Amino acid sequence: MHIPDGFLDPATAALTYLLMLGYGGYALYKAKQMLSAELVSLVTVLAAAIFAAQMLNWPLPGGTSLHLVGGALAAILLGPWLGFIALFLVLFIQCVVFHDGGITTLGANVLNMAIVACLTGYLTYKSALKLIKRWDAARLLGSFIGGWLSITIAGLACGLEIGYSPAFPYGVAVTVPIMAGWHAALGVIEGIITALTILYVARKSPDLIASEAGVGVA
Repeated sequence: MHIPDGFLDPATAALTYLLMLGYGGYALYKAKQMLSAELVSLVTVLAAAIFAAQMLNWPLPGGTSLHLVGGALAAILLGPWLGFIALFLVLFIQCVVFHDGGITTLGANVLNMAIVACLTGYLTYKSALKLIKRWDAARLLGSFIGGWLSITIAGLACGLEIGYSPAFPYGVAVTVPIMAGWHAALGVIEGIITALTILYVARKSPDLIASEAGVGVA
């Protein structure tokens, strides 16, 4: 899903950078209000784990690549603001150090994986907590669907950005089915990993799940 340089036209790249900077500035402002030594440690450890998972890439025809994202997991554990920061750190280091994703397309990659994926996973999990009246069932279903949906929607967004960009030779009729379809398939694995991780954390240290704060589930 890391879009390389040359896949997006300047206008699309500039727009995604503006969205990244605007959202990122607000996320940083919100994150500063809740930071603690424990949360800093959790962000660091989670970012390192997501970094390792994202480095496993499978190339796709008519698109870019396929890999786990971890946006839902980060947002469920940390909340959407710190979740964004964790994913941004991963994507920035991958871009400038490992050349995984282009510098001109960093805005799009952050938009897809640190904003779209995080918000989708977070809101899905929160909705499950409100609708399902059993803790374990809500956590299991919410985190699984959140993980699956987050990577699927992020893949869809990636396909739209590439397909509508004049710089790319194939249109959305090619890019959207490939990116959304393959990521929907991989989303099953992402959902399972997210669900198992959240259930484990919930049983060992439920206070670490930021997305459950203020949500009463009978």
